[in-house]
Amino acid sequence: MTSRNQTLLSSYQLGQLTLKNRIVLAAMTRASADPDGRPTERMVRYYASFAAGDFAMLITESTYMDNKLSKGSLDMPGITNESHIQGWKRVIDAVHAKGAKMIIQLAHAGALSQWYKDEDVTVAPSSYKPEGERIPAYGPGGEFPVSTALKVEEIKELVQNFARAAANAKKAGADGIELHVGKGFLHDQFLTEYTNNREDEYGGSLENRLRFIVETVQAIRASTGDNFIVGVEISQYKMNNFGFKWPNGEADAKIIFESIAHSGADYIHVTDYVAKAPAFGESGPTLAALAKKYGKIPVIVNGSIMEPEDAEQVLNEGGDLISIARMALANHDWPIKVREGLPLNPFTGNVLADGPTIKDSEMLSVDEI
Repeated sequence: MTSRNQTLLSSYQLGQLTLKNRIVLAAMTRASADPDGRPTERMVRYYASFAAGDFAMLITESTYMDNKLSKGSLDMPGITNESHIQGWKRVIDAVHAKGAKMIIQLAHAGALSQWYKDEDVTVAPSSYKPEGERIPAYGPGGEFPVSTALKVEEIKELVQNFARAAANAKKAGADGIELHVGKGFLHDQFLTEYTNNREDEYGGSLENRLRFIVETVQAIRASTGDNFIVGVEISQYKMNNFGFKWPNGEADAKIIFESIAHSGADYIHVTDYVAKAPAFGESGPTLAALAKKYGKIPVIVNGSIMEPEDAEQVLNEGGDLISIARMALANHDWPIKVREGLPLNPFTGNVLADGPTIKDSEMLSVDEI
C-alpha cells in the first residue's frame, strides 16, 4: 500500500459488513438477463471478475421489483420469483467466493420506463409526458407515453412490493439492497415538484414528496431485519434532465438527507457528474459533503472518479467509500492496480459492447469461477 492511497485501500466497517477497502463497483446497466429476468451465467462471470479484481463491494445493475410495470427495459434482471432468486444466488455465491460483498439495486423507472412487454403504459405520481425520448437499445425507442397517475392504494402496494423484493434479495444471499431514488426514476418523480402535482399526503410539501422514499426504506427494513444493509442511491440530475438541481439548494439537501437517514438507511450513495464539484453554484460544499453533514450516516461518493487521487480527495472531504463505473469497465482490477502502483487502462468506447450489455472480454472464463 502506498502512503498516498492509505485511506482508499484501508478496511471499512459498513454496518455488519467488513469491507477490505473503500472501493465499490457502481450500478451500471448491463442488459444481460434472460428475457424473463433470470440472471445468466454471463452475469455470474461478469460480476465475479470485479470481485477477483479486489473490489470490496459490488452494487448490481438496476433490478426490477414486481411483475407489473417496474421492468423498465429489455433484458433487465428481476428479483420477484424463485427463478430470479436462484439465478442471483449463483451470481452472489461466485462474488462471495472471490471475497467481495454484493448489494442488489432495486429500481422502478416509473414514467421513464423504456419498455414493458407489448404495452406502452407507465405509472408515476402524476399524469405527465416526460421530456426527451426513450433509448432504442433498451426497447422500442420513440417518445415517452403520458404516464398514469398512481392511486394511493397502488403506492402502498408498491411499498410492500419493494419490501418483498428486498426479502427475496436476502434469500438469494445478498449482503443488502440499494434503493434507487435518483436519476428521475419513480421515487425521484415523487420527490420532484414538476413531476409530482399530487394534493394528497404524497404531494405538496417536500416532506410529503419524500414520504414514498421514507415508507419504502422503512418497509424494507421491517422485511429484512437489522442484519442486512439497506442503502439509498440519490442524485439531483435525471436521465432526461441533466442540469436539474434541487430548487432550494442546501435547505432541500438538509431535509432530504435527514429524512433518508431517519428512515433507517445504512448509507447514502450520492451520484453527481463530478463528485468534487460544488452541489449548488460555483462554490460551496459538494453534494456528498452535504449528505455527510445532514445524514450523519456512511456516504458512498460517485461521479467522475477516474484516478486514485480523485478517490483520496473525496474520501478526505467526508466520503466514506467511493464507487466507480466507467474506469471499472476499463479496469476490472482497478483496486489491484492502485495497490500495486500499476498504470490504469483509459476508458474508451472499445471497452463497451455494441449495446448496453456485457462484452465477452469482461467476463472470467468458466475455469476461473
